[in-house]
Amino acid sequence: METTSRVGAQAPAAEGGQQFPFARGTVDGFLRAPFPWYGLDEAFTGPRWLMRVGVAADGAVEHGSIGHGQEPSVRNEVTEDGDGERFAVVVTVASQPLRHSADGTGVLEATTVSSAAWLAGVGLLSLTWPGQLGHILRDNWLDQQTETAWVLADDLSGPEWSTLSLPVDGVPTSFHYRESEFGWVLAGSAQAGVHLGAYGRGMSAYGLGFAKIKDVSAYA
Repeated sequence: METTSRVGAQAPAAEGGQQFPFARGTVDGFLRAPFPWYGLDEAFTGPRWLMRVGVAADGAVEHGSIGHGQEPSVRNEVTEDGDGERFAVVVTVASQPLRHSADGTGVLEATTVSSAAWLAGVGLLSLTWPGQLGHILRDNWLDQQTETAWVLADDLSGPEWSTLSLPVDGVPTSFHYRESEFGWVLAGSAQAGVHLGAYGRGMSAYGLGFAKIKDVSAYA
């Protein structure tokens, strides 16, 4: 899946080299999508916020992310009482078959559950900064971990993944799930023609449910 989001998975750099954890998106890109957006269901009553959309070369919206809970920092700092950030991000990916590129010279790969798993894995990595690493070493670490996330996403039947059943629009749905020292990642499909990915820290994935968003502009 070749979109602008895969080109440079890191958050944009601020002055002096410090990275913002994520770039807030505007509602315009979300409203242009020809597919429904998903978030946590109504059982979650905390803050919700728009992140970014990913677009193809022809400008078509292909995926996007919506955050829930505390807005995360990159460093994953832990407070003195042992509590860290509590957030979950839901990634919606349009389900698309093999299709021609915008210039007509090639064929783009189909979007699959693996696409959602990779986007979720890279999303979690972009909000992770091992404390012992400086900026330059983190760039190298992030490149290596991003490649690892791609390999893992391409092998959803492998030993790194387990199966987790969670409700999507009230229907029990099977997800691929894995945990790491940085948080958790999951991926599956909805019945509405989209694939779902999610990642988070501090919020257990086991109690989550997903639902179609009725009015995404309410999150702007």
